[in-house]
Amino acid sequence: MPTKKKRPARKSEKPPPQRRRAGKRPGSGRAAVVRAPGPLQYKVVELSTVDEGVLERTLNEWTAKGWNLDGVQFAMREASKRPAMAFVFFTREGAPAAHDEDAARERLMRLSETGSPTAALAADKAKEHAAQWSVPQLHPLSAHERLARLAGLDEPEPPEEGLTLEPEE
Repeated sequence: MPTKKKRPARKSEKPPPQRRRAGKRPGSGRAAVVRAPGPLQYKVVELSTVDEGVLERTLNEWTAKGWNLDGVQFAMREASKRPAMAFVFFTREGAPAAHDEDAARERLMRLSETGSPTAALAADKAKEHAAQWSVPQLHPLSAHERLARLAGLDEPEPPEEGLTLEPEE
């Protein structure tokens, strides 16, 4: 029985697609930026609403100000797969901010005497709001009087005080 000769395989004109190796992320082939060691400043941004838009706005806002993304940490809920909060960490080169303890003490003393500016603004707004929507003050009723009014009784019964029982003979 004659055997058929196989034809040589044709070579395609385009090269086969490159396969990614497992564990490699896109962009990981780029060279790392090497900087001279120096002091770093850290920035932590807390996000109480975690979604794509909030994360994107936060990253764009802080990277535009010269901060570099260091990482994101999510705080999860027990009953949900969605994160409850996120903490976004940024770094940048530069000396850490100097703390002026005397100025901080003076500010604390001023706040303890006068209250915070935010609290003062809130109190002013509350006063304005109360003046616009003033409600006449009502005298509080006792629970017994309220129930009597709800039941439709004109006069609530006076509470009985000092009941004495006569001993049976």
